[in-house]
Amino acid sequence: MWYWLFKYVLLGPLLWLIGRPKFEGGENIPVHGPAILASNHRAVLDSFYLPLLVRRRITFLAKSEYFTGTGLKGAFQRWFFSSVGQVPIDRTGADAAQDALNAGVRVLGQGKLLGIYPEGTRSPDGRLYKGKTGLARLALETGVPVIPVAMIGTDRMNPIGSKMWRPAKITVRIGEPIDFSRFEGMGGNRFVERTVTDEVMYSLMQLSGQEYVDIYAASLKNKGSANESGAGDTGASTNGNAATPSQDGPVADRVPDTRAG
Repeated sequence: MWYWLFKYVLLGPLLWLIGRPKFEGGENIPVHGPAILASNHRAVLDSFYLPLLVRRRITFLAKSEYFTGTGLKGAFQRWFFSSVGQVPIDRTGADAAQDALNAGVRVLGQGKLLGIYPEGTRSPDGRLYKGKTGLARLALETGVPVIPVAMIGTDRMNPIGSKMWRPAKITVRIGEPIDFSRFEGMGGNRFVERTVTDEVMYSLMQLSGQEYVDIYAASLKNKGSANESGAGDTGASTNGNAATPSQDGPVADRVPDTRAG
């Protein structure tokens, strides 16, 4: 109930007013049945505008920190995310990748739409970063179609570090479903998982118009923090040599952070 109240009464009208959203390609989302919505991730507001414009209910796998906070803020977060039906996952343990996969399989097994951000965290500078293979594992395990989603303009309305939303034109662009049935039975093969993930990221690059960077966004953010360069969330230099994929390790590569990071 709360999901629809937030969408149509409590929050949706405000989002329509300040974002004047444009929705493209909605016909690519199936009316019934499970599917994975794989979106680029520019801002926290991605998780608001995508459910606002898609008719069907979308479930995101929320990081467990949203459910473990203390005080008034923590209580509100637990209520909000529980009320809208989000599923908590612990991304810190040794079994984080498997736990996320199991949660995603359960959601899709119920015939629902599952929202995923393959980059694993918000883009630190507006570019599109290397996707994590947890998306591929889930697609290969379940056999459901992957639908690429480009969020455009949310970073202008909700820049990193901003506390107030700013009026900006929002576009949500839905691409054609990608069928990976040709890889049936090949789940667990890291080369296949990387191929599937890269195909999705290429579609996102075409839909969004973003520049693609072949490193993990989390690596760039972590390097920027370690260097204390004063560059804030944008991390270190943008010459492509700031980090390498191997720095993330096999677990980090597979865990999809499906909520705003």
